[in-house]
Amino acid sequence: MTNWSTASASTSRRADGAPLDAHLVSRALDGDEPAFRALYERHAPMVHAVLLSHAPRGEADDLMQEVFLAAWRALHTLRDGAHAGAWLATIARNAAHRGRAQAARRDTAPLEHEPADPRAGADGRADVLAVLLTLPAAYRETLAMRLVEGLTGPQIAEATGLTHGSVRVNLSRGMKLLQEALRKEGWP
Repeated sequence: MTNWSTASASTSRRADGAPLDAHLVSRALDGDEPAFRALYERHAPMVHAVLLSHAPRGEADDLMQEVFLAAWRALHTLRDGAHAGAWLATIARNAAHRGRAQAARRDTAPLEHEPADPRAGADGRADVLAVLLTLPAAYRETLAMRLVEGLTGPQIAEATGLTHGSVRVNLSRGMKLLQEALRKEGWP
């Protein structure tokens, strides 16, 4: 029996040529929990990056469980298992937006931040994330996948359903906007 839990996000097809996600979804629908765990392992970095690009870090970490629990419960609604990554990204965006709406009802502003101080914290990562949250969503997500989660361009394309060219453009334009925003915040 194949150990699907070792599948990496860069492996999109099984040895027989079938899409790996479609196979894992099919197995998970049959009650195979290790298959769903493999989907989690393949897509958790992408989902975490999507959440980070829409919500503060603490919320994003908490929402991870919510996203995958919702996915487990709604897996039967996924029409094409080969598109599991894009489907999970949508669930993550919706969870982050619900979280922001709930926070707004509690009279908090989760996306507001004070100007970043390059000297604050050990390495300023939290400040950079706060600035990242000010960018347009497409750039936030792509940059979070690349810079925070370490996904490559092809992995981002596979996970999101974007073309390689779109990923390159989003990374390039997003990086330029991020650099400009960081300079405005006092970073060198």
